[in-house]
Amino acid sequence: MTEGNWGEFVLGLGIGAVVSAVFFAGLAIGMRVALRATATTAILLLSAGLRIALLLAVGWFVAQSVGGWGVFGYAVSFLVVRYVAITFAHPRNVPGDA
Repeated sequence: MTEGNWGEFVLGLGIGAVVSAVFFAGLAIGMRVALRATATTAILLLSAGLRIALLLAVGWFVAQSVGGWGVFGYAVSFLVVRYVAITFAHPRNVPGDA
């Protein structure tokens, strides 16, 4: 059984946290802009394309320069940031709602 490289894993976690935060901030901004615009589909497609390209490009960089444990940390970090983003984006209970 192979031992993990904690340095690579932590570096992947750090890079993944920053990129994931940018990814979900871009999602929030893209949604706000799209909901106020007339070209909703075009804005959402552009936003998604840019965010996905960024996520994959940085993931490719991590895979090439950091290694396998870095990619694992990058993926774990994305899932953790996704969970946090969904938790904060969940609609609050508003008085008077049924």
